[in-house]
Amino acid sequence: MKKSLYILMIVVLLAVFVVSAFMVGNYLLDGKAQEDRYNDLSQIKENAQTQPSESSESTQDTTPTQTAPGYEMAPGAVGEDGILLDYKELYDMNNDLAGWIKIEGTKIDYPVMQTPDEKDYYLYRNFDKEDSVRGCIYAREECDLNKPSDNVTIYGHRMADGSMFADLAAYTEKSAWDNNNLIFFDTLREYHTYQIFAVFKTSANIGEGFSYHQFVDAENEEEFDEFVATCKDLAFYDTGITPKYGDKLICLSTCEYTTGDNGRLVVAAVRIS
Repeated sequence: MKKSLYILMIVVLLAVFVVSAFMVGNYLLDGKAQEDRYNDLSQIKENAQTQPSESSESTQDTTPTQTAPGYEMAPGAVGEDGILLDYKELYDMNNDLAGWIKIEGTKIDYPVMQTPDEKDYYLYRNFDKEDSVRGCIYAREECDLNKPSDNVTIYGHRMADGSMFADLAAYTEKSAWDNNNLIFFDTLREYHTYQIFAVFKTSANIGEGFSYHQFVDAENEEEFDEFVATCKDLAFYDTGITPKYGDKLICLSTCEYTTGDNGRLVVAAVRIS
């Protein structure tokens, strides 16, 4: 009897080990596949910024910067549909593309997706709409990126391998803000730069915490100022920056594990250009 129990325990432990190894293997393989895919997408964007100097689809006058013999970069060049040439090919690949976000010195350099008619569609789907634990960086469905809304909330997972929005965790320390506090967030039609004005954590449980994600457009100046004040009151440190009514904001949102099983870390930034 004891021998049978012993054998059963070994079989169970072996099964647990095999399943765990399989899951870890899948996680690592998915991570490598997604890293390669995002590198490909970034390269497509980079290539699109470099157009043959003798021909251009641009409908906007720009001052090009020479990059290589026979080629030139024209920031802001757009096609007849109004989409920046940087993102035209990517948009044709997936019409859910809404922009691109990048923070220098971090791994954050990703397309931003949006599905106004389907909540959290890219929570566990990649750029090619395939199942992926990493999902995509995506904008909240109610937000208008082109108007734009007073506040655009952008979601991303905090992956253990440091991908997606994992690098936002560094901004809980002011030294990270001192080193680099700019976020580059382009829409399909415009380039923009934002400056971080507050970094805070809160709970996403219903009835708890600060519902930053539900703030989209302020009804008046008082409501806008109240939102900004709450962000700054919850902040880990004072940046000395206070957005004013009429400014445009973004809130980068990811998981935060010290406030319970449903915590959120938020990096709030104001458009400066």
